[in-house]
Amino acid sequence: MSQALIPQSDLVTAPPIPTQALRAAVSDVRTAPPPPPADPPADPTLAALRAVVDDLAASTHAIGELMLEVAPAYLSDTDAADVLATLCDAIGEDLEHGLAARRYAMSGDRRALHGTVL
Repeated sequence: MSQALIPQSDLVTAPPIPTQALRAAVSDVRTAPPPPPADPPADPTLAALRAVVDDLAASTHAIGELMLEVAPAYLSDTDAADVLATLCDAIGEDLEHGLAARRYAMSGDRRALHGTVL
């Protein structure tokens, strides 16, 4: 059996992606979260509120770890939703909150909780 060789000039290749453009696109998408404040706020009400938010984030992280035990990180949110719907219903958690907690446990980035839990 003989195979015809395709001349190199007939091969179609994709143009290379400029490195700077690729790095800029990744940087736009993956910005680092803002650093936490170094000093506690002077206002006691604000300090108490920050403590509540920190407690909520810590408990949400623990729930996210539970979600990861049931729906491992390699599953997409869509596939994880199928698996987690029963668990979230059993523990009285909204599915969107459960998925956000799972993303937070994977990333450690509180922005995963914005609009759902926080």
